[in-house]
Amino acid sequence: MRTLALDIGNTAVKYGCFERDELLEWASGQTPAQVRAAVLRLQPEHVVVASVAEPTAVWAAELRTLVPGRVLEFVPATTPLPLANAYATPHTLGADRLAGAVGAAWLLPGRDIVIVDAGTAIKFDVVEGGQVFRGGSIAPGLAMRFKALHAFTGRLPLVDPPANATDEVPLTGTDTESAIRSGVLNGAAAEVAGLLAAYAARYPKLAVVLAGGDAPFFRARLKGPIFVVPELVLIGLHRILAHHVAT
Repeated sequence: MRTLALDIGNTAVKYGCFERDELLEWASGQTPAQVRAAVLRLQPEHVVVASVAEPTAVWAAELRTLVPGRVLEFVPATTPLPLANAYATPHTLGADRLAGAVGAAWLLPGRDIVIVDAGTAIKFDVVEGGQVFRGGSIAPGLAMRFKALHAFTGRLPLVDPPANATDEVPLTGTDTESAIRSGVLNGAAAEVAGLLAAYAARYPKLAVVLAGGDAPFFRARLKGPIFVVPELVLIGLHRILAHHVAT
């Protein structure tokens, strides 16, 4: 079975094509025309579409003209899952967070897992025993922190992060730009490390899964075993679609 998972995010549209459970191809920064071309070229049998940025109805209507099988619009509050959802307000839950939880639970069955998705926002999400999504936390991502300092002050410049995610960031800035970099980057790294330590104290055999565009930055600064899965949300969407096709 060939499937396509489409993830419409705040800053980019991504797709992943799967043959059974193998990810054959994925791409980010896609336009609707590029997604259509990929569907025609890859010819998936079934498609799942999820969005945190806009309604999925228009995308789904277009996709239904292109694929022979099911087009599933993933809605966290109502779409049945291969995972229990204990979130108190599922209607406010981002599709990317829940899909990432499904993907992590499938990759690490039976484990207590914390997912760190470092993208537009830095999101922590917890899966207990590989079976129950509990929720987590949401904080501004790195780019958002840089932009906020510039936008909400009169004189602070908009600073770019280092071109190389693994470059050392001096703890003590010696001018305004380096001070901003230290505050944003070292502060975010300390924040993530502190939260992981708190979760590890609660779950002694915790597995950590790192995803998102800023994953390389955090991986270079975190200790201990960490599973880095850039395509985690796409994997989760594929598993949700496979669950529906099989039932």
